[in-house]
Amino acid sequence: MKQALLEAQKAGDRGEVPVGAVVVCKDRVIARAHNLTETLTDVTAHAEMQAITAAASTLGGKYLNECTLYVTVEPCVMCAGAIAWAQTGRLVFGAEDEKRGYQRYAPHALHPKTVVVKGVLGDECAALMKNFFAGKRR
Repeated sequence: MKQALLEAQKAGDRGEVPVGAVVVCKDRVIARAHNLTETLTDVTAHAEMQAITAAASTLGGKYLNECTLYVTVEPCVMCAGAIAWAQTGRLVFGAEDEKRGYQRYAPHALHPKTVVVKGVLGDECAALMKNFFAGKRR
């Protein structure tokens, strides 16, 4: 999760919403990404989507069933769908997103075999988001 937080910071430094993601497979980081929606002018360029694409490319296949996706903020419904389609083995996220997170709108969106771990470095992940948006409101 610390690596995902570093990615989130990179996003924030670029003026992107500070969300970072890392994919680990067999104890090896195979992909790292952060939000690029502003940079690419693409609403689908979320950190998770970027990380899933990079991981699949690294593995040479579309399924991430032996992988763990670490993400600083609870995925949205779109990302939860991609996580499900990739059959991601494990999802670990930091801060919950009560407004836009998948748990609110589609709590069953993930693949049934995906193991979910919530709240890892949650305070640090939430603080990064709160600080980013507080800076935008000034």
